[in-house]
Amino acid sequence: MTIISPSILSADFANLERDIKKVEPFVPWLHIDVMDGHFVPNISIGVPVVKSIRKITNLFLDTHLMIENPIKYIDAFADAGSDLITFHYEATLDKTIETIEKIKSRNLKVGLSIKPKTTVDEIKNYINLVDMILVMTVEPGFGGQKFMEESAKKIAEIKKINPDVLVQVDGGINDETAIICKDYGANSLVAGNYIYSAQNIEKAIEKIK
Repeated sequence: MTIISPSILSADFANLERDIKKVEPFVPWLHIDVMDGHFVPNISIGVPVVKSIRKITNLFLDTHLMIENPIKYIDAFADAGSDLITFHYEATLDKTIETIEKIKSRNLKVGLSIKPKTTVDEIKNYINLVDMILVMTVEPGFGGQKFMEESAKKIAEIKKINPDVLVQVDGGINDETAIICKDYGANSLVAGNYIYSAQNIEKAIEKIK
């Protein structure tokens, strides 16, 4: 079964509760993109919004930190109600193990994300230490970008190293690119624009599932 994690980056922030409730009956997870304007050029949301989301939904909160020095903020996002914290390998490098251990110390699931230019070889030593690898199929920072199939090929490489690790894909996911990702072995798909711009959200989720 494929875990669909709708990205609230494509929701209407003036009606965030309404838009979370639109997807809630059809998915187990909610993807929360945290951007700091440094690691990625855009700025999105932070701890207070995650805290507010936790109050209004029981969905599994899949928190994706696209920020510099993520270890500094693990406790804050854990306290806010995240169930899984994914951080970027490119933001930690020599602190990757330390960051993994910090998230585990809070009894949360750990995700490690890589940008399109980062190779699987660079993270091979960490694949058995985390619950999930997030493969970015666009450059992180903005919604609505075009899917890069070359990046999706990494899914199969990761699965060869650890067949049991969850592999999530984020970037340009729709009913066509979802098939490509699942064929490579992806278990979880993040979709924002495709879901939130659909006339029928339930049908859109079913199509990518």
